[in-house]
Amino acid sequence: MNDGELGLLLLCLGGGALLTMPLSGFFIGKVGSRQVILISGLIAAVVLPVLLMVTNSYLMACVLFIFGCSIGGIDVAMNTHGVQVQNAIGKPIMSSLHGLFSVGGLFGSIGLGFLIKMGLVPIYAAVTIAILLILLLILQYRKLLSYQKEKEIIVQFSPIDETQVSKKGFQWFRWSVLILGLMCFIAFLSEGAMLDWSAIFLRDHKGVSPEFTGIGYAAFSVAMAVMRLQGDRLVSKLNSKVVVIGGSLLASLGILIVVCSPWLSLTLIGFVLLGLGAANIVPVFFSEGGRIEGLSPTVAIPVISTMGYAGQLAGPALLGAIAQHFSLIIAFETIALLFLVVALIYKIRK
Repeated sequence: MNDGELGLLLLCLGGGALLTMPLSGFFIGKVGSRQVILISGLIAAVVLPVLLMVTNSYLMACVLFIFGCSIGGIDVAMNTHGVQVQNAIGKPIMSSLHGLFSVGGLFGSIGLGFLIKMGLVPIYAAVTIAILLILLLILQYRKLLSYQKEKEIIVQFSPIDETQVSKKGFQWFRWSVLILGLMCFIAFLSEGAMLDWSAIFLRDHKGVSPEFTGIGYAAFSVAMAVMRLQGDRLVSKLNSKVVVIGGSLLASLGILIVVCSPWLSLTLIGFVLLGLGAANIVPVFFSEGGRIEGLSPTVAIPVISTMGYAGQLAGPALLGAIAQHFSLIIAFETIALLFLVVALIYKIRK
């Protein structure tokens, strides 16, 4: 399999997720988010080992598409459920939830590598992870909010005023969500860019040897996970405006340090600042999407998730085009500029 074929297969994964995210809100509205979490999680658990058994490219494309659909469904459902729980208990938790997601990804990759290093065949390692996921879903399902409870929370925190159900009012609510989605697109774009381009940047512009080029993304992702675990305290002590605007400015500064620094140590500090600044922007946007008056989170969260995930998928390609026509430095500086745009939009919006 060449790089082009691999790219097309990964496009099937992303396409499945993007297709399912907007539809997930409809199903969440009909049966509740915990039901969608259960079904999507079970599908993901079943399909995961199959990915390691398929050898035909066309069949692999179909399996990846199904896996992407399950990931898209569970992503929207978990964020919607998290927002509902946050509204119910009356204190911020979304940053912590996203932080645990980051920690889970880190431990998942380390755990899978450990199982394989211990001599476990990759397919058996995948089956082990799938079984753990199924057990977790079954054991925790009843502890999640019921459909009826979710409806009560929506009525309490997103009340619909019949006098506002007009074309003008509807447009206002829709634009509110789209603006959040646009800012989420930019935040996710930076994550995708760091994953795909940070190693190349360190190799080509900082002279880092190939075996150590992953250190930039590692610094970024660890800083992001740590800051997200502290993010709810920041939102409580400060406010969402300070967290988003301050975080955007810090992220922009971090990128400029990465680009301009002549020393690797300072470059890594730039990656850390980028992770710290960008960490809590997305959780705040999801939280706000779940508290828009007159609009259910089952409508707002799928839109925000879809636009954000689109940024993560399309962002690296957009930066690649900029790098091709100009340079990778200009591409990174574009991300810094976009974070300034987020800060400006949020300041005007608030």
